[in-house]
This record gives sequence, structure tokens and C-alpha cells, in this order.
Amino acid sequence: MNAPVTPTPVKRDLDSREQIAAFVDAFYARLLEDPVLAPLFTDVAAVDLDVHKPHIVDYWCKLLLKDSRYQRHTMNIHRRLHGKRALTEADFQRWVGFFRAAVDGAWAGEKADRAKHIARTIADNMHKSFS
Repeated sequence: MNAPVTPTPVKRDLDSREQIAAFVDAFYARLLEDPVLAPLFTDVAAVDLDVHKPHIVDYWCKLLLKDSRYQRHTMNIHRRLHGKRALTEADFQRWVGFFRAAVDGAWAGEKADRAKHIARTIADNMHKSFS
């Protein structure tokens, strides 16, 4: 007799504000466990996640869904952080690794792939800008 087959959970795409919010939660849950990157957020930038995460959701909704709520200047925010503690290529590589792992853990599709590509581009551009 064959063992019952457990269906593989279907991964959703990052195609709605709800999915992007769930992704942001999953990403930060992983990131804030990291002994290297977590202090950048909690100590150096002193980010209030209750304030920060909705901005990040708006940012990714702008990039993936063409939502117009996000109006901040991302580079200036990160330049200030870089002024407090230099952001290195290793930091950006690590951030991209966490980003990709969070996406791949629960999401798949055109928008999920686009998010990973955009994240890589953002990291590369910031690293070049700060070098």
C-alpha cells in the first residue's frame, strides 16, 4: 500500500499588498535573527519596526504593483546609515541572501522573481554609491 501523498503547498506570488506585507514580515523575522545585520537595524539605525515595516511595504508595492504611496528618498536614508556605520559589500551580499531566502521560502512567480532582481540591483547600486 502506498503512503498518502502530502500536497506541496502552492506558493503565491508577490502580487498584492497582503502578500508583500507577509513577505516583509518574513524577511525581517529572518534578518533580525542575524548577528551581523540585526544590529544595523536595531542599534545603528535604531529602527522602530512598527513604523519602518509599513514604509517598506509601501516601497515594494511601488516597485512591484506601481502603487504610488511611497514618496521617500531611499538613497538619502541609507546614506545617513552609511555615515553612522560604513555599509560594506559583505553587508549588501548578506542582505540579498536574506531577501532571496525569504522570497524563495514562500513565494514564487513573476513578481517574486522581479523582487529578487530589483533587490540585487538596489544592493549593487548602493554598494557602488557608497564605495
